[in-house]
Amino acid sequence: MAKNSLSKVRVAIVEDDESARRSLARLLRAAGMQPTTYASAEDFRADLPQPWFACLLLDVQLLGMSGLDLQRQLAAEGVATPVFFITAHDDPRAREEAMAGGCAGFFRKTDAGSALLDAIRRVV
Repeated sequence: MAKNSLSKVRVAIVEDDESARRSLARLLRAAGMQPTTYASAEDFRADLPQPWFACLLLDVQLLGMSGLDLQRQLAAEGVATPVFFITAHDDPRAREEAMAGGCAGFFRKTDAGSALLDAIRRVV
């Protein structure tokens, strides 16, 4: 998929670490996408009316509501937006729960950004 064809791809980033949030946003912008960042799941939920996103990039461990909790809540509401998880702590139980919940991908924060971009391109 060409960079120009990604220019309308809006991606929500829910990450409580400011440095990681900025880094992910830069990565997506460099690939031609339009990231919108949130410091918490609660901030994401409070952004009403909720913008339309092609996919969500959620940190597993957030202050307050976790990324996994947010995924469950959205699924219960019938939201079918693809979800990707990122984590600094690759806990096998969290990975299993995310995958069982239908996530589109699960990445460690140390994984190459190109792997995340490739996964996003596959679902959008």
